[in-house]
Amino acid sequence: MEHKIIVVGIGPGSADYMIPAALKTITEAKVLVGGSRAIEQYGQEKGQKQCVIRADISSVMDFIARELQYHDVVVMVSGDPGYYSLLDAVKRSFEDSQIEVIPGLSAMQVAFCKLGLPWHNAELMSMHGRTVAKEKLRYKPGRTIGFLTDGKNNSKTIPALLLSLGWPADTMLGICSRLSYEDELIIKTTLGEAEDLKKTFLSCVLVVKAK
Repeated sequence: MEHKIIVVGIGPGSADYMIPAALKTITEAKVLVGGSRAIEQYGQEKGQKQCVIRADISSVMDFIARELQYHDVVVMVSGDPGYYSLLDAVKRSFEDSQIEVIPGLSAMQVAFCKLGLPWHNAELMSMHGRTVAKEKLRYKPGRTIGFLTDGKNNSKTIPALLLSLGWPADTMLGICSRLSYEDELIIKTTLGEAEDLKKTFLSCVLVVKAK
């Protein structure tokens, strides 16, 4: 029987936001791969062989290939596997027939829900370790954009960039930090007021909605 790589979305952080099928798959895994936080949080089963994902992704793929000869391998990814996750690397390294995917709630989905906003017409962008061309960010009435952020592109630098590209200062800005955790913080403000906030939020979700 051919063994499978099961890529599991673990949601934004809290186990309360993980679907039951994902938690069951992780609990029953003989081989578990994931980031250090995910392994610490969910890798508690005795006898489970584990691999922590670090910067050297090729070594992770080698580990999966070795273990796949003997067992299914469960790979945990934050949020949803289809949205900026390790699934891309897995698909480049293995055949589609070897891969199964269990969805999860992305931080982007949760952010829009916390803000009470529909997102079927929103544009979703990642500035987490990435750049977005200025032409794609210019103001347009009625436009809604969701951003994944990082230390460089954050709750102050992105609003400042949008203002320089013609967005009105009174454009709604939602800052969603530590989603699903007990210290979750949701701030509703505007692009113009973002600079005056006492704290700069780094790895969070920003949602801007133009009038």
